[in-house]
Amino acid sequence: MKLSIGLLFCLLLLGVDGQSWLSFVKEAGQGTRDMWRAYSDMREANYKNSDKYFHARGNYDAAQRGPGGVWAARVISDAREGIQSLLGHGAEDTRADQFANEWGRSGKDPNHFRPAGLPSKY
Repeated sequence: MKLSIGLLFCLLLLGVDGQSWLSFVKEAGQGTRDMWRAYSDMREANYKNSDKYFHARGNYDAAQRGPGGVWAARVISDAREGIQSLLGHGAEDTRADQFANEWGRSGKDPNHFRPAGLPSKY
């Protein structure tokens, strides 16, 4: 447990690139909420072939918060894909998810991955 807290602290420290800690932490918290909202929406929608859209949207929304949001999106996305890889999800699916994650984090339109017929609520 202490090792994971230390690792998280080091990652946070590396993520702060000359901006105030308070601002970075606020952005990271907001980005975390954006990622959670995209995940919750994905679960609620339960819509076929919408996974990549929600990956891109969560990362896009988080990245719009600033460097803290980008950091949170990267850490959450990488952790999620790492866990799924350990659980036996295919490498091809992981690569596709990471592509959608990067797409969103880079500021590109997440609607590129939006499946036809997905309710406009999402």
